Amino acid sequence: VRQLIAARGLEDGEQALGRNRGVAARMTRAAREEMDASEPVLDHVSDGGVKERIASRLARMEVHAGRRIAKGTGLLATIGSTAPFVGLFGTVWGIMNSFIGISKAQTTNLAIVAPGIAEALLATAIGLVAAIPAVVIYNFLARAITGYRQQLADASAAIERLASRDLDMRRAQRQPAQRGAASFVKVG
Repeated sequence: VRQLIAARGLEDGEQALGRNRGVAARMTRAAREEMDASEPVLDHVSDGGVKERIASRLARMEVHAGRRIAKGTGLLATIGSTAPFVGLFGTVWGIMNSFIGISKAQTTNLAIVAPGIAEALLATAIGLVAAIPAVVIYNFLARAITGYRQQLADASAAIERLASRDLDMRRAQRQPAQRGAASFVKVG
């Protein structure tokens, strides 16, 4: 993004990124391609259309890259949110087995209660062992993905500024020639 901010125009930004295959480089190339495709009509229409098309392409590229990077985080979120309930279900099942053992044996002997309690504790532990790392990893990835999406948005904004600057420079270069031609017409 720093290279794009320091660039003077789209071509300069594209050269600064070099042969980079990253999303920002692809976005810069896409903006330049849109400028090139619009070249024949730029002198006859306002700049708004090309700016709109560039913004649209960049927005779609941002969304696609963000979706691609976030793939799989839903599974982590599901594990993190459901694993404690699976553990809780196992806990209830183990305690229920303990009560069944008590009712069958008609005693509260530790040997009767212990297997069910052990099952309950094991189920709880398994649920927590699955949930805690999933939640920690999900939160880490969510923060990283948010940062990545912000970088893409910054790159997109920088590219839009470069395209706008190129269009302004093009208009400024054309105006002296148009003024000269207009004055020539008036005189002649």
